[in-house]
Amino acid sequence: MARCYTGHCACGSVMLKVLGEAIGTRQCWCRQCQQIAAGGPTNNAIFRVADVTLNGDLASSTWTADSGNTLTFHFCPSCGTQVYAQSSARPHLMTFRLGVLDVGHDLRPQAVIWTDEAPDWAVFDPALERFPRQPPALPAS
Repeated sequence: MARCYTGHCACGSVMLKVLGEAIGTRQCWCRQCQQIAAGGPTNNAIFRVADVTLNGDLASSTWTADSGNTLTFHFCPSCGTQVYAQSSARPHLMTFRLGVLDVGHDLRPQAVIWTDEAPDWAVFDPALERFPRQPPALPAS
């Protein structure tokens, strides 16, 4: 039986449901994530698009990552909650912010990425695998 994750933005205008397992979880310290996370990292779970149902209006912002890929960040236009991101290199995947998932989920970062861009005061969990920049690609299925 597939896992079921639910979530919503801070104001409740955007609701989500995921019927499937996360294919990866990461803490990201890239500069773009630091900017949208008020200086810290983002903590993310990656799901297949086919497993996700979203209800509610989202706004988005797009920029080019250091990899050259286009990143699109989707957020609630009413409250500003970051909901998910998507890369042009992996359109079959959606990267959800752990904070948008309802309390009680069992997800936590399995790796820390883009550590080269972290500030000198950043603290990394020594139990997690670290990548100075982009980690290897996750499996397609």
